[in-house]
Amino acid sequence: MSTEKSNKTVAVVGLGYVGLPLLLLASRSGYKAVGFDIDTRKIDLLKQKKSPFVDNFIEKELKETSFDVTGDFSQINSADIVILCVPTPVYENHMPNLEPLEGACRSIAPFIKSGQLVILESTVNPGVSDEIVIPLLEKESGLKGGKDFYFAHCPERINPGDAEWNIKNINRVVGSIEPIGLEMACSFYRSIISGEIKPMGSLKEAEAVKIVENSFRDVNIAFVNELAMSFSHLGIDVLRVIEGAATKPFAFMAHFPGCGVGGHCIPVDPYYLIQYAEKNGFSHRFLALARDINNGMPKFTANRAVEAIKRKGIDPFGAKVAVLGLSYKADIDDCRESPAFQIIKELEKDGLKVSAFDPFVPERSTASSLDDAVDGSAAIVLATAHTQFRGLKPSYFLDKGVDVLIDGRNCFSKEEFLAAGIKYEGVGR
Repeated sequence: MSTEKSNKTVAVVGLGYVGLPLLLLASRSGYKAVGFDIDTRKIDLLKQKKSPFVDNFIEKELKETSFDVTGDFSQINSADIVILCVPTPVYENHMPNLEPLEGACRSIAPFIKSGQLVILESTVNPGVSDEIVIPLLEKESGLKGGKDFYFAHCPERINPGDAEWNIKNINRVVGSIEPIGLEMACSFYRSIISGEIKPMGSLKEAEAVKIVENSFRDVNIAFVNELAMSFSHLGIDVLRVIEGAATKPFAFMAHFPGCGVGGHCIPVDPYYLIQYAEKNGFSHRFLALARDINNGMPKFTANRAVEAIKRKGIDPFGAKVAVLGLSYKADIDDCRESPAFQIIKELEKDGLKVSAFDPFVPERSTASSLDDAVDGSAAIVLATAHTQFRGLKPSYFLDKGVDVLIDGRNCFSKEEFLAAGIKYEGVGR
């Protein structure tokens, strides 16, 4: 451990899916690491070396890593680097909700000291650092950003559940209000991350990078989702078409359709750019259309289940449907923006009784087990491709008297299920 690092303290504010891995990484890299959060339950769990969310890697790292956690923000004063990792969601009307970020700024500002480096990792639309965060920190601290304290933005990049790409090796971008802060921030990230650290020309450029990369994914997913809806009418298997197009070695990047887009980034970040552009006189029609298409996939999926039940000669009203999976992504417990809940709402609107089960989210499941969810169901809707679900065979459903499967993640073998007598429908298959 270098003496320089061991003499420096890194404070991470917000110990969720982004902040906690960063806290552990800073400690493993040789810094004294202190985590801050307003959630007392989370702090109590971390003091016991228990993760507040499901993540096998984090569980292991917690037991092997030294760190402190507290809800006492006055200890910010002892840090050399303060990193904000609080959520930046949207309201129900899709307008950016910066209340958690503003609250975090008010919590740390009275304890900021001269010479400190404050880094924002939370995803924000271009302009938020300059127009909201820095002025709020200055007002509450009485210090001047870029003169008394330094400020940089390094938008988080993390992919929960990904065994290959993690917080240690993913490339990062950094922007600042002046050269010293930029160099300080780049130097810090180079000391903990093996990926490339790319300096940007301004805070706005760094803010825009995260919005653009997630909007890119959202637009491409919307494209294949629209193809899936179209091909379901044309008798074309969209999955095979995409796999065929992917054989082209250039100018094509495969994206795949599904029952909806979830997570904290892709279904949220485009709204930040849409809203900011509208505020400044520009309308993002393309991004707005992509959001509309992707937001419509849960209803499309639910409608397929209802129509499949009707084709069996069963009145959907009062019929039981099992929704398997509540988290937005396989083998994690993160339910933020998960399309599963909208699928459930749409099914219930049509009068169906929904039994939902997710082994990673038992507290939000309405069924006590997989068997409990499936028993007596007229149809199954697979909303999350958990490993436990992907291993199910046609015989399991047939033994339960279920012969309708709506595969919202296209993760089952269409041919195998059809051959077994299951009325299989994927998204665009």
